[in-house]
Order: sequence, then structure tokens, then C-alpha cells
Amino acid sequence: MIADRLVDMSLNISLVLLLGIVVVVLLRAGSLKAGPAVVSVLFGFFLASTSMAPDIGRLVSSAVDMIGQIRL
Repeated sequence: MIADRLVDMSLNISLVLLLGIVVVVLLRAGSLKAGPAVVSVLFGFFLASTSMAPDIGRLVSSAVDMIGQIRL
């Protein structure tokens, strides 16, 4: 139980870092303006406090698990 929570926490931190890097790269490349980036970040922040957050978390976790099972 505790190990599962640690894996979920590390997955969340990794995804946050990855998405943060993507936003910074898009901002620097000029593909994304600062205003829409701020709106998107705020949307995600407030979405995390809704009742939809656990469902979204399970969806992302399932997608990551499926990607992890792909054998090349």
C-alpha cells in the first residue's frame, strides 16, 4: 500500500516536471504565449481540487501503464 503511494507520487512528480519542461520549451520557441500558458496552468491547478481529479489520475496512470507494457 505504501509502496503503491510512493510510485504514484513519483509518477506525478515526473509528469509535472515533464509537462513543465514542455511548457517552458513551447514558451521559448514562441509556439505558446504567456497568457494561454498561465490560463492552462491555473485550469490544471483548479481542476486538481475538483471531484474529477481522482478519475483523471486513474486515466493517466492507466495510460502510463499501457505505455510501459509496450515491448519494442
